[in-house]
Amino acid sequence: MRGWQTVKPGRPKDALEFETDLPAPVPRADTVLVEVLAAGMGLPDYLMCQGSYAMTPTLPFTQGQEVVGRVIGWGDAVEGRHVGDRVMAVTSFFTGDGSFAEQALALDDFCLPVPEDMTDAEGAAFLIPMHTAYLGLETRAKLQAGETLLVLGGAGGTGTAAIQIGKALGATVIATVAGADKVAYCEELGADHVVDRKQDDIAQAVMDLTGGRGADCVYDPVGGPAYTAATRCIAHEGRICLIGFASGQWGPVDPAHVVTQNYSVVGVIPSNYGREYKEEVQEKLLAWWREGRLSVRVEEMVPFERLPDALERLGASQVQGKLVLGVHADATAP
Repeated sequence: MRGWQTVKPGRPKDALEFETDLPAPVPRADTVLVEVLAAGMGLPDYLMCQGSYAMTPTLPFTQGQEVVGRVIGWGDAVEGRHVGDRVMAVTSFFTGDGSFAEQALALDDFCLPVPEDMTDAEGAAFLIPMHTAYLGLETRAKLQAGETLLVLGGAGGTGTAAIQIGKALGATVIATVAGADKVAYCEELGADHVVDRKQDDIAQAVMDLTGGRGADCVYDPVGGPAYTAATRCIAHEGRICLIGFASGQWGPVDPAHVVTQNYSVVGVIPSNYGREYKEEVQEKLLAWWREGRLSVRVEEMVPFERLPDALERLGASQVQGKLVLGVHADATAP
């Protein structure tokens, strides 16, 4: 089969090689073999090229965490699957069986049907951003209607999901971006206020917008200085959700500051939740999607052969929303 392999650490253009005769993955217990139609791309894919992501497999490997595909087989302990079903799933990328190839292994407990009226590109960009945002804001942070949510990196793939889910939960949403071109983008998504960190101090702007109270909840896929700025404008009994480190480093948590300012820092990742929880969340998210309260923002469906260029753009923060890799010729675009 055709597919991309990460063969050495480095920038995507150096680390990735396109192969035309890769062996097809063999389904293991609790995995589903899918013919890949489209694959979502995220910052972890860029970081895996460098070997700096926590779940990077041993070289060489095929990455790609998000997939829409057709079921063609499954391993032991898998029930209820049918050949030809179109599914969206999280892949077994951590074993090197990701979606940047014509076939991939999906995790059976995070493999869900794609609505008929959702395109392959939309489905490939839906699962991880939307579930992570819902888990962080509703399950972990208990965001309440009327509270103020600060979304760091609002124009990215995870930030766009958090803005929309924050609004669906009834919060006032403040988003941060880097550059004037991204301000209107976040406003279109529903953000009540957008702070351009190139022009304004994040903490001061948030305090001004909240009348000195600060943000009740912070959604942080950025880390680094952005996290530190958020700690300067977190409300009493506020909650900071740690999602990722787009800046290159995790937020430097200061336990003394957490205690003296009386806020919480919570980790957020959709793994270790059972299928029943994921199916319940998916039902709610798809209901919001059908009502028009959520939309999947795909900037481009990238041709299969252009994966390295696309990941370079991701790493340089030159993407608004999500990029999706078109693996199969029949994959439907947004």
